[in-house]
Amino acid sequence: MSDEMQLNLIQTYTWVCEMFDKNPQWKFIRLSNNNQPTEFTDQEAVAVYLFVGRYLKNAKVSEIHHFATHWLSDWFPNLTTYEKFNNRLNTLHSVFYDITLDAISNHIPADAQFQKQIIDSMPIITAKGKNRIGKVAKELTDKGFCSTKNLYYYGMKLHILAFRRAGTLPFPNKIHLSAASENDLSLAKQLNWFDELQSVELFADKAYCDKPYFEQREQWIQLDLFTPVKTVKGTPEHIKQHDFAYNKLFSATVSKIRQPIESLFNWIIEKTDIQNASKVRSTNGLLLHCFGKPAIVAINFMF
Repeated sequence: MSDEMQLNLIQTYTWVCEMFDKNPQWKFIRLSNNNQPTEFTDQEAVAVYLFVGRYLKNAKVSEIHHFATHWLSDWFPNLTTYEKFNNRLNTLHSVFYDITLDAISNHIPADAQFQKQIIDSMPIITAKGKNRIGKVAKELTDKGFCSTKNLYYYGMKLHILAFRRAGTLPFPNKIHLSAASENDLSLAKQLNWFDELQSVELFADKAYCDKPYFEQREQWIQLDLFTPVKTVKGTPEHIKQHDFAYNKLFSATVSKIRQPIESLFNWIIEKTDIQNASKVRSTNGLLLHCFGKPAIVAINFMF
C-alpha cells in the first residue's frame, strides 16, 4: 500500500475506535458469551469494511474480505474467515447507521448553505419489474415506482435532505430509509423535517407539492418551498396557455437548482452501488447494505 493509503487506514481505524468509545451501547448488540471478541475485534471489522469499501468501488463484502486477506494481513493478522466476517458485519449493521449520522452531523463543510436545502429520494432495488416480488426482507421492503427512471421495483428508498453548496455536490443534512412505497412528502412530515427548517428555501420535485401545508410553514417559520409547477386538474386551457412561458421558465430554474442532488445520488451509486441490492440474501444483509454504503460515503466526505 502507498503511504497515503496507510495513513488513511490509520485514520479510519482510529476514528472507528473513538466512535466505539463514544457509543458504549454498541457493546450490547450481541448478548452471547462472546459478545466482545478479542482476537479480531468489532472495531477492526468495521474499519476494514469502511477502508476497503472506500478504495474498492462497488465492492461486495466478499471482495472486501478478499482484499483484506491479501493486502491487509500485516495490519489485521487475526482476520476471520469470510463467513464469520460477513456474519459479524450483518450483526453490526446498526453501528454503520450511527456512524453515518455522526459523520455528517459533525463534518459539515464551511461552504454548506444552511438557508438553501434540497430534498429527494432514490431507490434501493432488490428486484426489478412491474410484476416482480422481492423474496428478501419482506418486513422492510415492498413495491414502488421511480418516476425519474420510469421503473417499477421492489425494495427500499433512501431519502436525503441536503445543504446546497455552490459549484459542487450537496452535503447531507438528514438521511432516512423507508419501504419503496412510502410517499416522500408523507415521510418527511412524519419525521418533522420541515418544522426544523426555519428561514430556509427548500427545493424539491413535484411529489412535495402541498400548498396549504407549506403556506402554513411559510407563515410560521419562513420556510419557502420551490418545486416545478404542477398543473392543477381542471385548469382552463386559456389559463394554461397564458401562464405557459412563466411556468416553463420557473420549472426549469427550480430543476437546475435541484439537479445537484441527482449528481449526489449518482456519485453515491458510483462509489458504492447502493442502488443494486439484488444479491442480498437476508434481512440483516439488506440492512448492512443500506447502512454500510452511506457510511462508506461519509468516510469519503471526512477523508
